[in-house]
This record gives sequence, C-alpha cells and structure tokens, in this order.
Amino acid sequence: MSPPEPAPGAPPEPAPTAPPDERVVAEPGWERLLIWILFPLLGAGAIAGLHALTDWFVKLPWAPVKIAAKFVDDLPDPAATLGAIAIGVVAGLIVAVTAVHEQLVVTVGADRVTLARRDGTVRQVDGKAVDLVFLDGKHLVLLDAAGAELAREKSDLKGELLREAFEAQGYRWVDEDPHRAEYRLWVAPVADLPDGVNVLLTARQKALKDGKTDYAARIRTELAHLGFVIRDEKKHQHWRRPTP
Repeated sequence: MSPPEPAPGAPPEPAPTAPPDERVVAEPGWERLLIWILFPLLGAGAIAGLHALTDWFVKLPWAPVKIAAKFVDDLPDPAATLGAIAIGVVAGLIVAVTAVHEQLVVTVGADRVTLARRDGTVRQVDGKAVDLVFLDGKHLVLLDAAGAELAREKSDLKGELLREAFEAQGYRWVDEDPHRAEYRLWVAPVADLPDGVNVLLTARQKALKDGKTDYAARIRTELAHLGFVIRDEKKHQHWRRPTP
C-alpha cells in the first residue's frame, strides 16, 4: 500500500538523516612535511658544527658513531665537512622516521574508536564500552563505566580537535581524570597488592628507568588484565583498582 498523500498546504515531512560519518583526527600533512625537511637540516647543522670534535667522537664506545667519525676524520677537507653534513642528514632522517611513525591517527565512529600509528600499529575499541574520554597530559584515555582503561595512547594531537570529534559521535568528554585522587604511589613492595603484581611493577619500574618504553607498555597491559590501572608521573608508577 502506498503512503498517504500529505494534506494540501501541510509542510513536507523531514527526510530521514543518515548516521554521521566517522571523524578522523590526525596531524596535518604540512607538519609531516616539515618534520621530513627540518630534522635532516637540523642534523646536518649540528654535525657540521661538531665537526671539530671528531677526535672525541672517535673515542666513543658506540660502534656506528665511532666508525663514522673515524671515516670523516680521515678525509681531507672539504670532503670531511661534506661527510659530516651527510652523517647529520642521515641522523636527522632517522629521527624524522621515528617521529612520523609514532604519530597517532584517531578515527572516531559511533560504534568504534580506532587508534592507529603510522608504523602500522592499530588498536580498536568497542564504542559501546566507552564511558569517558579525556586527555591525561600527553595521553588520550578511554575509560569504561567501571573506570577501567580501555586505551591509553600517547598523542600530540590538539585537545580541541579530539574533543570535537568524540562529542560529535556522542561520547562523553571530560576535562580531567575523574579517578585521579584514587591513585596511590607504588613503592616496592606494597603490602596489600598480590606478589605477582608487585613483581610486574618492579620489572616495569626498571623498564621505565632503562627507557624500555615498549616493554613497559606490555607489562602495563598485563597489569590491566589483572585489574589494575597504572599511571606514570615522572617515571614513578601510581596504581588504582577500577570500581567492581
């Protein structure tokens, strides 16, 4: 049966609206281009300026730097200067690759949040499980209704853009961590923590001290599976338990 015709003079019924598209928040292309140009130039300038210190570089224990410095030191000018600049450019490119690969791209949909890095690492979070979203310093944090962390990713993206993207998809954004006062400083060992948790926190503290951020992140994920939320502040660990 066909739908009834509208009465003469009646305003037309509004057309059904399509669900909003996903919102993508990423570093602008010009910024990545600037990284690719600026870092090699800075590296070239720095190494060229330190060319006079090649005798000191030759004595360094790190083999790649020592070998490169000795190679440059043995060259006659102007080849030595050009060699130093080339080394600086390469060093700058290495830093640029690292910086670009660590950039976070956040895709916000009504039912899913995708956190991807340009090195190919991708993490997806069920949008229906997300209760709160906020920035904790340089970290984007997603919490469930019990206060457990669904994701914590380091990000240099602008807070205003992230907030706009999440709120446009119906997520609740807050200005600060509502559970911040619940964290307790961990100093090994904590009597009311299980032995296994103290062992993991001890290993993680050493990883933070040694700069092994990937290993520290893996331990943090394991602690989350055990029901503990970890927050770092100046390389000190703070912990809390989500609300049951």
